[in-house]
Amino acid sequence: MSINLRTVYAFAREMYPKNSKETIQYGTAGFRGKAEFLDSVMFRMGVLATLRSRYREGAVIGVMITASHNPEPDNGVKLIDPKGEMLESSWEKIATDLVNVSDQELEQHVGQIIKDNNIDVTSSSYVYVGMDNRYHSPRLLKAVADGVIALKGNVREFGIVTTPMMHFFVVAANTKEAYGKPTEESYYEKLISSFEKLRNGRVENGNYRNSLIYDGANGVGARKMLQFIKRMNNSLAVTVINQGIGTGKINEDCGADHVKVKQRVPVNMPDVEPFTRCVSVDGDADRVVYFYTDDEGQFHLLDGDRIATLVADYLMEQIKRCDLNLRIGLVQTAYANGASTDYIVNELKVPVSCVPTGVKHLHHKALEYDVGVYFEANGHGTIVFSDSAKSLIAEAAKTNEDAKSLLLIIDLINETVGDAISDMLLVETILNHKGWDVKDWSAAYNDLPNLQLKISVQDRNVIKTTDAERVCVEPQGLQEEINKVVANYKRGRSFVRPSGTEDVVRVYAEAATKEDVQQLAYEVGRLVQRLAGGVGPELVNPSNAHL
Repeated sequence: MSINLRTVYAFAREMYPKNSKETIQYGTAGFRGKAEFLDSVMFRMGVLATLRSRYREGAVIGVMITASHNPEPDNGVKLIDPKGEMLESSWEKIATDLVNVSDQELEQHVGQIIKDNNIDVTSSSYVYVGMDNRYHSPRLLKAVADGVIALKGNVREFGIVTTPMMHFFVVAANTKEAYGKPTEESYYEKLISSFEKLRNGRVENGNYRNSLIYDGANGVGARKMLQFIKRMNNSLAVTVINQGIGTGKINEDCGADHVKVKQRVPVNMPDVEPFTRCVSVDGDADRVVYFYTDDEGQFHLLDGDRIATLVADYLMEQIKRCDLNLRIGLVQTAYANGASTDYIVNELKVPVSCVPTGVKHLHHKALEYDVGVYFEANGHGTIVFSDSAKSLIAEAAKTNEDAKSLLLIIDLINETVGDAISDMLLVETILNHKGWDVKDWSAAYNDLPNLQLKISVQDRNVIKTTDAERVCVEPQGLQEEINKVVANYKRGRSFVRPSGTEDVVRVYAEAATKEDVQQLAYEVGRLVQRLAGGVGPELVNPSNAHL
């Protein structure tokens, strides 16, 4: 098989010309931006995925077209490596350079990637492509497929799927189906089978009731949840809202990010009994948060920190019952609520590591443990088990019923990436096992009031951080000013970081009271506007108006 790199240039010039001069970066979750500027990016990522597959000796590489929790006009693309992990960091720079070269330089640049990485262009390559349900995704999927075809690679299109499903397909293919078959039906079957075996016909227990409201963010997660319901034997009673039918737009006034940041219920929320369990996923169904309202109508959030503590506690209990010597650890980011960290360290006695924002950082750290639990506060996370841990559990399962349950838990978990539906089924399993309702779950510890702001700036890259993004090193003097402000508030904590997905700087604040956290966030936000070149409207002081 001979490859003519001139074909790559011809495709680019005729069908996918680069129509933006702005530099685009491979962020924490790939490339994102307005859909109308992404055709050339998608084509080039098809090219890169084909080269990556050949570099990895013909292993399947995944490409997911989604902008996750971003608004509907946006789209994006991320590459999935053979074990289901995010693209290797050294190739992030290769990806960034590739999408930013001109059409005229493209042929030569691809040739240089081949040469620098000693890629055999005559070898086989396999690329799986999936997309979310944004109206522009089919056009962008074709661009990725054409990128693969331009280098004579093999492409398999999965159509509309969740991001976690794409990760599942890639791992299943590369493990010769040991993880499951690379099909949508196999994904459903694996999760539902383990969930229903763990439930063992007991749909209610103690305070736990078999009733759940599911906010699908008008995204692909709504469609797939409806498919789950069709295949489940009433083992979980789910009402799906924001299904993406009619006028609802992806993530608009709904979804995990809206519920987490705005601290309120999504649009189209039905009138339900107080303390009804409710769950929100994001646009591509890799984030999940729980919430409920009490008998006074007050909103309560159970976010990724709450899920992490629930899971860590349960797994610790199960491992002890199996009498297994396994090292369990929990990985968080700076966004984790300080109260959750205190609870994990002091009550659960589980070691905690803090890493920069982005699932790839949490995932790599979690791999250092026998059982690594990781969740961002936004609800993105999973649990990973080392091969040795799985072997020990499998051996114990020959004589121990609790170990058999642990094996089913492993099958229920999508270890490759945060999976909203898999994580939700795990939470439902644990709550049922404990006989807990949301009040019982909330009672473990009290969250510190917290707030997030987005500050528009001319260039988000003027903010540079260290210490897992908790300390700002540039612009000079900003961290010192933040420290002075934080010192004025009881249990105060705040940090700033450039967004990995939007052209904004994010401000996080927490403090002992709601009033304090509003004032603290305002003061730190004003510092960012003054010292980092803010371009948006000035913040309103919460002493005069609500943020």
